[in-house]
Amino acid sequence: MEMFDKDLRSVQEARDLTRKGKIAADQIATFSEEQIDKILQNMKEAASKYAVGLAQRAVEETGFGKVMDKTYKNHAASRLLYDEIKGEKTIGIISEDPKKGTFDVAEPVGLVLGIIPSTNPTSTVIFKAMIALKSRNAIVFSPHPTAVNCTKKAADLLNRAAVAAGAPDGIISCLSIPTMAGTNELLHAKEVSLIIATGGPGMVKAAYSSGKPALGVGAGNSPAYIERTADVKSAVAKIIASKTFDNGTICASEQSIICEEVNKNEVIQELKAQGGYFMTEAETEKVCQLLFKNGYAMNAKFVGRSAIVIAEAAGITVPDGTKVLIGAQGGVGAGYPLSFEKLTTVLAFYVVNNWEEACELSIQLLQNGIGHTMSLHTNNRDIVLKFAAKPASRILVNTGGSQGGTGISTGLPISFTLGCGTFGGSSVSENVGPKHLLNIKKVAYGLKDVTTLVQDDLTFNYGKNEAPETSEMTTTISQPVDTKTIKDTDVETLANMVRQVLASMNN
Repeated sequence: MEMFDKDLRSVQEARDLTRKGKIAADQIATFSEEQIDKILQNMKEAASKYAVGLAQRAVEETGFGKVMDKTYKNHAASRLLYDEIKGEKTIGIISEDPKKGTFDVAEPVGLVLGIIPSTNPTSTVIFKAMIALKSRNAIVFSPHPTAVNCTKKAADLLNRAAVAAGAPDGIISCLSIPTMAGTNELLHAKEVSLIIATGGPGMVKAAYSSGKPALGVGAGNSPAYIERTADVKSAVAKIIASKTFDNGTICASEQSIICEEVNKNEVIQELKAQGGYFMTEAETEKVCQLLFKNGYAMNAKFVGRSAIVIAEAAGITVPDGTKVLIGAQGGVGAGYPLSFEKLTTVLAFYVVNNWEEACELSIQLLQNGIGHTMSLHTNNRDIVLKFAAKPASRILVNTGGSQGGTGISTGLPISFTLGCGTFGGSSVSENVGPKHLLNIKKVAYGLKDVTTLVQDDLTFNYGKNEAPETSEMTTTISQPVDTKTIKDTDVETLANMVRQVLASMNN
């Protein structure tokens, strides 16, 4: 029999971790660039060494995704990220403007709370730990209950590597008894300075409601538009590669394909040739009954599953080599389940007449994942410019959504926390990185003499060169007004005089 309630143990563990983390945060805040880089290098090497093992643990524990793809995500979050941020200035003076007499000084925020999703339970830990320590912060993780073991394994591995390179003990920690009570304790702990929330809408909302500064990211529902000038074979290959990457568990992955009447047949033919299976209306309904519950919430049992597994569960016979299941949809929203986010190997399919209709449809689809990501395949730059106005923080051109949105195949910063901007209720619209975990202080030298500021300002003429008064600017009252002798009949006359004076002053 347990001596203590699980919630109580979780709360106590949260308190212990945040107290220890705050001490570590205060210590690492004094470290130099050389010390920080040594720590990051050791973390990178440790994460790279165990990238496969962590990926295997994640797949075994959650059932989501593919080992090889999760391995690559671990690689991207460690080695590729390190190569990208190693030269980024995050300590001391990080920028200066001699002309304006200003410079920026970076300071760490302190102890960061990282909320980790079950879909990317190890790569997100590696990523958040790397950017936290790059900015001289400590970090404590709240894992998803269904991925606690692999998440904690990654956190412990990184903590040992960081400590071995000189970081204070407890610089990276993870809750081992994840309960709502424990997570709530972390969210409101006085030691925590900032929250980075990656997960479901409920958890992100809780982070923003905690009363602490938070970087939360919302759901995605990325449409992929294959415009008439696109190289269809290449576009389809990229979409398939993206949607099957870790079986669609990245929130920037494509959720819908939009093509035009003029290239519809070619798109359909190419999708079939590259492993796409077009479901009948009855088959689509069967799959939707599996994928969604409580309305249009994704059924966790089928998140990150292969097309073959989903088809078999739905009682559908598909050809060998099927990579994605595709269902035609006649609209968006209620009654059209595939128009919602599907973090698995299923796509909605739409056909429009022109780019204007594609534009309108994209906006409708994005309402179910507003502010996140949109993919566009075209060789017409004007089309790109038109779609740049869509309510998505990442407009990806001629690349896969999963790899492009996370910065692996584009020039975007490598990140596993993708902001959705105010469109999606996010405080940031960028790919989150080390700079978002810094307090930036401005130092500004005086450029003007405050003792002679007014007279030295040639643009300020008020009172310096007063024009002579004109009859229009003045109203003369010949006799002093004795308010005691004013009769009721004179009140209106006096009011008119006052209005004239005020009018002349305004002119």
